[in-house]
Amino acid sequence: MKPRTAVTLAIFCLLLLGFGLVNGGVVLMALPFVLYLVLSLLYTPEELNLHITRTLPDSRVPAESEVAVTISVTNNGRSLRELLLSDDLPKGLRVTDGGTQKLLALAADESHTFTYKVQVPRGQYNFSPITAVSRDPFALREHAEIQELPAHLFAYLVPRSSNVKQVNIHPRRTRVYSGIIPARVGGDGIDFFGVREYRRGDTQRRINWRAGARHPGDLFTNEFEQERVADVGIILDARIASNIPYGGQSLLEYSIEAVTLMVDALIGQGNRVALLIYGGAVNYTLPGYGKLQKERILQALSGAQLQSSHVFAELRALPTQLFPPQSQIIFVSPLLPSDIPFLRSLRAYDYQVLLVSPNPITYEKRLLPASQDLQLAAQLAHLERELLYGQLLQAGIFVLDWDVERPFDDVARSQLQSTRLTRPV
Repeated sequence: MKPRTAVTLAIFCLLLLGFGLVNGGVVLMALPFVLYLVLSLLYTPEELNLHITRTLPDSRVPAESEVAVTISVTNNGRSLRELLLSDDLPKGLRVTDGGTQKLLALAADESHTFTYKVQVPRGQYNFSPITAVSRDPFALREHAEIQELPAHLFAYLVPRSSNVKQVNIHPRRTRVYSGIIPARVGGDGIDFFGVREYRRGDTQRRINWRAGARHPGDLFTNEFEQERVADVGIILDARIASNIPYGGQSLLEYSIEAVTLMVDALIGQGNRVALLIYGGAVNYTLPGYGKLQKERILQALSGAQLQSSHVFAELRALPTQLFPPQSQIIFVSPLLPSDIPFLRSLRAYDYQVLLVSPNPITYEKRLLPASQDLQLAAQLAHLERELLYGQLLQAGIFVLDWDVERPFDDVARSQLQSTRLTRPV
């Protein structure tokens, strides 16, 4: 028994004795209440000695999947008549089976395990505290303890379509490593690039005998265009003003789908890829290669949310110095009219620019009730959008206009995987 509990019981006994000497009837009336308090003190929970664990099947899951969370507790102290465990569920997760709280009695050295299931929308989630509360049987006193059990879960968007095999880009400058992008430099390659004078060590299979016949005494060698990898910067537009949030959905989800497929193709081609999410703030993923970089980008995309900010309302605040000069920039955005000057300035800075634009007109038209007025408004909006595209095409910016009802790989197969980027149909 704790010293504090013993002192409290002694005080109760002295008070009871005092009242008994004055008036025994008062003691008899108060006796049930006194016994209630005494028993509560006797069973007051002491310091908890619990070992609690939380187990997730995986820290990386597809969005909208169901995840089972398992809580295990072991009592390394004395018996607990009433123990309430409460798991602090991250905001955004929804319980589909079971519950995050469990009330149980736990004897000494006894263990208990329970499981609940949650549905995980796209995003990043951090589990942290589990609260354990032990009460006396009379619910007068309790002892609470919070155990920090960090766990991280991120749900990535699963594209509706199959993988995009290739994204043909033509940056003004490539890197030194071999790849599949024409480098505008003669050397080893597939496509014919030009003819130069023969050098000692050149293979005879590349000698241009016809050119040598025109210049007796000289030999010439065919050169082919080298193919290398490049720097690619992807900018994802996460501004509320451009993404049309409606009923819990927005065009941002489709933009993330397009970025996911393009990143997989670009990294698979060996390119160095960076991602910048532009909305209420700037979320930048440094350039990198390989599967590890793909995982970093997927995690960044999983946490992308619609945002608004007066500072970042327009693209002119976007830090273009994050991207290497003369590299390829892919801008994924529904596009606002105020974005045109910025995109044209990127071309002036010697970047090669590709715009992938989920069409907001066809998207919003499907969400609204059909009417003649709506049809006319959509036609006028399409004409305005064609004018915007014309300005970009004149600046040398390739535009991919994407009706989001079509799978992105269908659009990419006809336009991004062609050998030469032209105006979309």
